[in-house]
Amino acid sequence: MIGFDDLKEFYKGRRVFVTGHTGFKGSWLTLLLEELGAEVYGYSLPAKEGELFSILYPKPPIYSFEGDVRNYEQLRSLMEWAHPEVVFHLAAQPIVRESYLFPRETYETNVMGTVNLLESIRHIPSVRSVLNVTTDKVYENNDMEHHAFTEEEKLDGFDPYSNSKSCSEILTHSYQKSFFNEEKEENGQRVLPRISTARAGNVIGGGDFAKDRIVPDAVRAVVQGQKIGVRNPYSVRPYQHVLEPLLVYLEIAARQTGFVKGLCKEKFSYEQGKRFEGYYNVGPSVEDAITTGELTDLFVKFWGEGAAWENLSEKNAPHEAGFLQLNTNKVRRTFQWEPRYTVKDAVKETVAWYKAWSEGKDMRKFSVEQIRHFFCESHR
Repeated sequence: MIGFDDLKEFYKGRRVFVTGHTGFKGSWLTLLLEELGAEVYGYSLPAKEGELFSILYPKPPIYSFEGDVRNYEQLRSLMEWAHPEVVFHLAAQPIVRESYLFPRETYETNVMGTVNLLESIRHIPSVRSVLNVTTDKVYENNDMEHHAFTEEEKLDGFDPYSNSKSCSEILTHSYQKSFFNEEKEENGQRVLPRISTARAGNVIGGGDFAKDRIVPDAVRAVVQGQKIGVRNPYSVRPYQHVLEPLLVYLEIAARQTGFVKGLCKEKFSYEQGKRFEGYYNVGPSVEDAITTGELTDLFVKFWGEGAAWENLSEKNAPHEAGFLQLNTNKVRRTFQWEPRYTVKDAVKETVAWYKAWSEGKDMRKFSVEQIRHFFCESHR
């Protein structure tokens, strides 16, 4: 696995386009890319006051643009102007329960938004590497205990959110084979971009304020002096700190261009990068796939005084998978990757962020310090 300095060697000075950069994961990715010296162009719905992007960037960065991935003309026009080399697609409607309320909008954003992005890339010759970020919920899940999904298993998410992400996976690889395949080149006029997808487990970390996610719900409860209500305490999920998958995303996008640490840009082997193109599960070690109740126990432990939780299971709640675990052998083997944090470490870092936030600290500075700590030698 390459480290911070290796990533900086690749990303410094590169034009990187990020959809969904104002979201939780997108905000962390934007900050991380800036620390690596990249020139970041963000395209997303407006940042909401009080959410992570607004906390990290009280004044929006110069290349932060408001827009909807459903608007093809606007998206393509901006991408043509930015002429990026690397593209990360994170824009999505990401909440399962929201998808039951707004299924059409969920499919429009998660499916047609991906089509619009890939269709734009067809007309932008500067693009060399694309990563579509989906979810661990893309698989057909029959709640088999102790079964960890491999990348080759059937894609058929149950709810509209999960299913829309299954569709996003399928259409991404259709575009890759149909329009970005080397055999489709004509007269050697263009080096086509490499395209991969990443299926990440449930991420936690400082700055997530979304509805219907366990950590944000827990923070809101303890700050208001209330018990934490847990809807599905026995559901098993592959929880991981947000920086874990971001590190993998950055490496996939770099390596599929042919990047090898220690080589200057002029010596990248684009042909060698082809072998990194594909689809990857990104999740914690098997022993760190725990129940939501166990995760909440860790949150209560690290928060300390005033934190407690109660079981609020709902008999007639919309369906959500009871057991979900990923087999990550492929990404471990391909990139010599190992998680840097245990789930205990992840919760500890997450609670530390929210406590610092509640105390009014400089959260951009604190977040950068957490990035540096994540990359330090003790976690290699």
